[in-house]
Amino acid sequence: MSAIEIHTHLQELCAERALASIEGLATNAAYLADLEEEIEAMADAYVGAAVAEIASFRAQLSGPQVG
Repeated sequence: MSAIEIHTHLQELCAERALASIEGLATNAAYLADLEEEIEAMADAYVGAAVAEIASFRAQLSGPQVG
């Protein structure tokens, strides 16, 4: 997945968390724990993908770093 796709999914998960709170699911600890775990994993994946894409673009512009 690209950084954009991961970011979009992360936004959807955050919207799901907000909706869960509005709909009264804040008392469902297991659901919220799973949701928070997935949000955390997606946030980590987003940072990794973004850094990799930045490095790739940099290498395309100025060549790979050697040494």
